[in-house]
Amino acid sequence: MNNYHKYLHIRNIDRDLGFYVTTVGYNKIEKHALYPDASQHPADHVFSWNKGRILDGYYLVFITGGCGVFESANTPPQSIESGTCFLLFPGIWHRYKPNPAFGWEEYWVGFNGTYPQHVMNRLFQPESPFIRTGLSKDVMAAFTQLLSTVSQAQIGYQQVIAGITLQLIGLLNRINLTEKTDNDPESIWVSKAILTLQNELANPIRMEDLAAEFPISYSKFRKSFKRLTGKSPNQYHLDLRLDKAEELLKTTRLTVTEIGYHTGFDSPFYFSRLFKKKFGISPKALRNPHTTSSTRT
Repeated sequence: MNNYHKYLHIRNIDRDLGFYVTTVGYNKIEKHALYPDASQHPADHVFSWNKGRILDGYYLVFITGGCGVFESANTPPQSIESGTCFLLFPGIWHRYKPNPAFGWEEYWVGFNGTYPQHVMNRLFQPESPFIRTGLSKDVMAAFTQLLSTVSQAQIGYQQVIAGITLQLIGLLNRINLTEKTDNDPESIWVSKAILTLQNELANPIRMEDLAAEFPISYSKFRKSFKRLTGKSPNQYHLDLRLDKAEELLKTTRLTVTEIGYHTGFDSPFYFSRLFKKKFGISPKALRNPHTTSSTRT
């Protein structure tokens, strides 16, 4: 592949949509080559190793060959190997470069907007910007599709590349979560417990019995579950049941009482009270007028 990069003009309509791509590119940096080449990039993107830089958007940089080093205000110098993706965050000083003895191959995409701010700040942390992807064919395919779409520049391509970039974010999040799970046995146990809870929405579950399926005590299971999900097992299961009840209220003709039974609530009054506590509205009030008038209550 030939070296290619593009810095995009951002229109008002792109900003209004809340997700826009600012730049995409691919470079193969040969051994002992100047890096970065200031002539190839706008002034606000050029940097030197001595000074580093601060950007105002988000960037995904995928290293597919060679090796180098990365450093930021949040992380000490780290070696970067082939098969690594690192993230750049707005307002955070950073610098990186290939090892001059080896060079490297890099793909990148830059993006910004209100939606990326919402997503990136919840899925990733500036203190942990590295994702060990390996030479993932899915990540590679997404970057290749980005470059191809930008180079063709067909009508409406800006929205297409925003969608591809969002897909990339999802892929990296999945890889990141998988890596953490593989290195954390407790994550495996909690994941299996969550699957059981999802499949048992209509049935009461004694959490001590669920924890007994794993080689840990109930207190450790409960602590690990809350650490990884932010909720206790009982609260997590209750929220799953209430979320399912909300879905059934919106998409089926079942009565409120029937939906309560389907989601494990024997008492319609208790079901209604918990539902209103979570959603701020009773199950009957949630029903739209057409559904309410045509179903039994």
